Amino acid sequence: MTESNRDIAVLGAGMHPWGKWGRNFVEYGLVAARAALADAGIDHRDVGYIAGADTIRNGYPGFVAGATFAQALGWSGARISSSYAACASGAQAIANARAQILAGLTDVALVIGADTTPKGFFQPVGGERRDDPDWLRFHLLGATNPIYFALYARRRMALHGATLDDFAAVKVKNARHGLNNPNARYRKEVSAEEIAASAIVSDPLRLLDICATSDGGAAVVLTSMEYARKHGIADPVRISALSTVTPTFPKTVVDLPDFSTDSAVAVEPQPSTFRSAIAQAAYEEAGIGPEDLSLAEVYDLSTALELDWYEDIGLCEVGGAEQLLRSGATTLGGRLPVNPSGGLACFGEAIPAQAIAQICELTWQLRGRADGRQVENARVGIAVNQGLFGHGSATIVTR
Repeated sequence: MTESNRDIAVLGAGMHPWGKWGRNFVEYGLVAARAALADAGIDHRDVGYIAGADTIRNGYPGFVAGATFAQALGWSGARISSSYAACASGAQAIANARAQILAGLTDVALVIGADTTPKGFFQPVGGERRDDPDWLRFHLLGATNPIYFALYARRRMALHGATLDDFAAVKVKNARHGLNNPNARYRKEVSAEEIAASAIVSDPLRLLDICATSDGGAAVVLTSMEYARKHGIADPVRISALSTVTPTFPKTVVDLPDFSTDSAVAVEPQPSTFRSAIAQAAYEEAGIGPEDLSLAEVYDLSTALELDWYEDIGLCEVGGAEQLLRSGATTLGGRLPVNPSGGLACFGEAIPAQAIAQICELTWQLRGRADGRQVENARVGIAVNQGLFGHGSATIVTR
């Protein structure tokens, strides 16, 4: 691809392996940050900007992750920011760092996200907050995350004829992809029979259809293109676009926790859904389309949600995801592999790190360094996710 004046370079990528380690999230972030700095060949004192993705389950240091990681690395005078955007927190942190670089305020930025999570499914933050839709969906509806994953799955079955076998095939594919990923928590192939035999969590989804909660960390070193060239890297992996657009009224698919009546009964629906609009904005910024992609990292909170993303990022028409999956196109060796990292199926959720981890994977893929899961001739990748309250992101990575 031709370089644009909005491109920035990804000089370093690093992760702390996902798991259930039971330690402070700062430790995971430091491991990831130091790995990314070493990968880039940069000392942390040369970083002009540190962007932290926040976690809200670790007390005060989690809310000010930029300062927390800056202090843990060693105060260096760098500018900082902290971002909380639910599952898009890491992408918001990358967006902040990218803006600083493009504005000429720094040449080198370090983006870090890390989390340590409770056992079981996520719970509401403590306290009584009756004006908080997320608090209300737990206390009034009893709706843990798997409940609305299941609602999406039922919708897909009703509208597009998805089957339990299709959902199982997504898990089988991603488990096979993650088998050779040293940072993945789950590195074991599973069969459709094992998925069918796993416990029903929220009908129709089984335990193996739903991602776990995990500890982990991820970091990237971002620089201006000029800085990369001055340091001998003529053709770096680049972030060419980053979209964090919000929904446009009216939303035709009501999401928890933002539950309400469907305003589309009174207002003409928009031509595209929220998730597809996120991806479309990134394509437009990068000057490409889905036909240019080599691979995709999508946000598979459940197996059914991965199928929705196929359509949202334009890999097929609405209602065509099942056929695309069945054709083998989205597996390694297929036309456009999806989640070659193994996705959240193999990692689980470490919320502030997730969007950053996707960029790490795309970076390694485009460098040709994703041993055991390499997408052949990878040149363009997209990473997408959606968080609560209108948060979401799509990032285009090119080389």
